[in-house]
Amino acid sequence: MDHERHQGHRSASQQAKYDKVDEIKKIIEESQSFVIIDYKGLTVAQDTEFRSEFRKNGVVYKVLKNTLVRKALNELGYTQFDEALNGPSAFAFGMQDAVAPAKVAAESVKKYNKMQVKCGMFDKQFADAATCEAMSKVPGRETLLAMLVSVLSAPMRGLAVALNAVAEQKA
Repeated sequence: MDHERHQGHRSASQQAKYDKVDEIKKIIEESQSFVIIDYKGLTVAQDTEFRSEFRKNGVVYKVLKNTLVRKALNELGYTQFDEALNGPSAFAFGMQDAVAPAKVAAESVKKYNKMQVKCGMFDKQFADAATCEAMSKVPGRETLLAMLVSVLSAPMRGLAVALNAVAEQKA
């Protein structure tokens, strides 16, 4: 049902929930990926450090109500996440780097020996915990760009060396 048409018949708290669902849908649509994390067991200090790592890697980290995220995902046509949306859930959204949420989460799970990645989404497709773990091992965007520059510049270096050798022979 189109919830925009019935705004006048809704309480302020109901409207706030609809607005929050719309906000969640927007971030899901704008993100390259996300992972859902069971964050229980973290101390306040560990949680602060965990959030800081996400921030440093351009990841938006939020603790959201499962029911609102379920509604947002369902409205976007995804029902595969329903089972994971129980218990403590935090959400890490990769806005620039699709592997950053999985990478930071996996490193933190190992570091703190707490938490677990429940599931996620990559390229608008559902990913189970094993797929998220595999994605965490893929090089990040910066590493991939550095590798690409290295590959592209190698022929140039070879050409420069060859031209230099020819120039030295003629001199």
